[in-house]
Amino acid sequence: MSTPFNYKHLYYFWVVAKEGGISRAADKLDMAVQTVSAQVRELERSLGYALLKPAGRGLVLTDAGLAAMQQADQIFQLGESLPARVRDAVSTPSIRLAVGVCDGLPKLVVRRLLQPVILEPNLRLLCHEGNLDDLLGDLALHRLDLVLSDRPAPANPNIKLYNHAMGSSAMAWYGTSDWVAAAGEKFPATLADVPLLLPTAHTAVRARLDHWFEQRAMRPRIVGEFEDSALLKTFGASGMGIFPAAVWAHDDLLAHYAVQRLGPCEGVTEHFFAIGTEKKVHHPLVQRLLQPAL
Repeated sequence: MSTPFNYKHLYYFWVVAKEGGISRAADKLDMAVQTVSAQVRELERSLGYALLKPAGRGLVLTDAGLAAMQQADQIFQLGESLPARVRDAVSTPSIRLAVGVCDGLPKLVVRRLLQPVILEPNLRLLCHEGNLDDLLGDLALHRLDLVLSDRPAPANPNIKLYNHAMGSSAMAWYGTSDWVAAAGEKFPATLADVPLLLPTAHTAVRARLDHWFEQRAMRPRIVGEFEDSALLKTFGASGMGIFPAAVWAHDDLLAHYAVQRLGPCEGVTEHFFAIGTEKKVHHPLVQRLLQPAL
């Protein structure tokens, strides 16, 4: 019969794996080497597999050790954040909403998507930007309550996710007054002659823009590609070139950037999704955000 599982043993193993050896782990834990070694052996006995094996003068993880380390990382990284989460919860009454934002998603659109909860009294909104895979990992670890993306999450047998369509927007071309004047007379054919700024291929809309050019037999003169949508607009407003943007954000775009609308990007649509985990208890503000899309 196996020894009952003990999280204390798992913690000592985790420190050993992170420090790269039992001696260094013992120094960090301020414990005797023999005590740490015995704790790790107890964990191996309870799991039924060796987690460490000799390699030269040190130790390396076995396949079982790698699997245990991945789980331990998730457990203890969450544990390390516990004191701060508890302190924040009691220091000021607030409703915390942690949202992941895909880096290619237009920031002006993000503000519009979050508008239903922005005026919530005592709201504490935490926005984390990154690529979709990293954000979905944080969502699975419950570090995020929701992810906003320009594409649905791919199917994953290990994580139960839902994709909620939040809306879509047509695209249009924008630029400074000089570039709009230069390209306006024979638009859209003139887009082959003026410098263009485009989102990088990691955004869902880039493939649609490339197809738009192919349909018109255009070879665009691309002078800049940007992962961050706000950076793309900033360079566009500086006069570097013409750029595409979601019509949803038209009013805010003109209010915040010194640009004008050149014309439509007919047939190209940008889609917006909210991605969450299938929990039994749902965050009330997440439910409110999803209401308009139901």
